[in-house]
Amino acid sequence: MDIAQEIAYWAASELGFGYDTLHVHHTAWVLSRMHLHFDSFPKWREDTCLYTWHKGAEGLFYLRDFDLCGASGESCIQGTSSWVVIDERTRRFVRPEDLQSLLAVEEVDHAIATPAPKIQLPREARPEAAGKHVVAYSDLDVIGHTNNARYVVWSLDCLPLEDAEKPLKDLYVNFNKETTHGQKVELFRLKEGNAWYVEGRVEGKPCFVVKLKY
Repeated sequence: MDIAQEIAYWAASELGFGYDTLHVHHTAWVLSRMHLHFDSFPKWREDTCLYTWHKGAEGLFYLRDFDLCGASGESCIQGTSSWVVIDERTRRFVRPEDLQSLLAVEEVDHAIATPAPKIQLPREARPEAAGKHVVAYSDLDVIGHTNNARYVVWSLDCLPLEDAEKPLKDLYVNFNKETTHGQKVELFRLKEGNAWYVEGRVEGKPCFVVKLKY
């Protein structure tokens, strides 16, 4: 997640719609959904290559895919992500008109063909409390809300150690509402079959949901 957001930043900048371009208009990219699929796991010290490309717009979302390859060139981890543009002052979604021509895509390649789905706790589920986290300075990103990778760390910390250490098959994340410094995030977990759900809530309202499928 850390590396993916970094390469997405540089790729968007290269294409002319990166942080600096948007910031002039008081707007910013925010990750809304992500799906990572794991075929294998690179080993410690193994050389890897991470590729990313923009896939155009779908509704409010702008789509970007990722492909992480191991030392021999085989694809290890595929990812797709859905981004929105927000007004930094109001935190509302915006669709800047000057982005439309920059974001046009004629041919689309896919790491994962289907956009990252909406994730919710199973209907009538009763998750158990799994702890609390007060958003700290080290959780924040450049626009002052919790960095997207931190939610995955919080979620893994909610799991029993024997499950957290298992190799993942799929990771899904939905970011529903930003969290900021000092907010108390209540964490809940639920196991269903071979998957764990972790939901974070602030004052009773969901702010993120993670699904970890093994």
